[in-house]
Amino acid sequence: MGWVTLALTGAAAFGLLALMKVDRLLWTMVASALMLGAAGYALQGSPSLPSHPVVTAQTPQPDDTELTDLRDRMLERYTGQAAYLVAADAMTRAGDRRAAVQVLLGGLRIAPDSLVLWTGLGEALAAHDGNQVSPSALFAFQQAMRLAPRHPAPPFFLGLAYVRAGNLEAARPYWARALALTPSTISYREEIAIRLALLDRVLATPDAVSGR
Repeated sequence: MGWVTLALTGAAAFGLLALMKVDRLLWTMVASALMLGAAGYALQGSPSLPSHPVVTAQTPQPDDTELTDLRDRMLERYTGQAAYLVAADAMTRAGDRRAAVQVLLGGLRIAPDSLVLWTGLGEALAAHDGNQVSPSALFAFQQAMRLAPRHPAPPFFLGLAYVRAGNLEAARPYWARALALTPSTISYREEIAIRLALLDRVLATPDAVSGR
């Protein structure tokens, strides 16, 4: 199909030259340009393959139901802003992490002081940036902590982002802070405590993964 298109392009070009009564001495220049293009296509193209639209590769992500439920309980699942988290989760599960970030940025344009959205954005940016706590992800988490310094969710999920990045030592102070900020009467306090205890156990082993 590619060669047919190239041949039709050449025929159209020469037909236009004839119609415009261009001096035939200039035709050789056009022919040379077409031949150069054909050579490049033969070397770099795939003329034997059918044409198809370019699509961005997307890898669907598994749904971590337990952590999603914990986040929903910490950030109040049924608030209006939490709807953006639901949409971002759907984009992440479909493998479109960029869209997940854009959804949350759209929410922040409406509610720029939202603890829920800044925390979710930190998670989404860390996932988008290869499960690393990139400067943009760290900034989002810090904004959430600035807006709600006594809320356990931002430090907990920043710690989780460090765990996913393999930097367990960096994660520990944030999980310890999240536990300290969670009242004993809150249902999810035990879950934070268990995760912190498991993290301490891993860090106590000689071959523990650290960010050093």
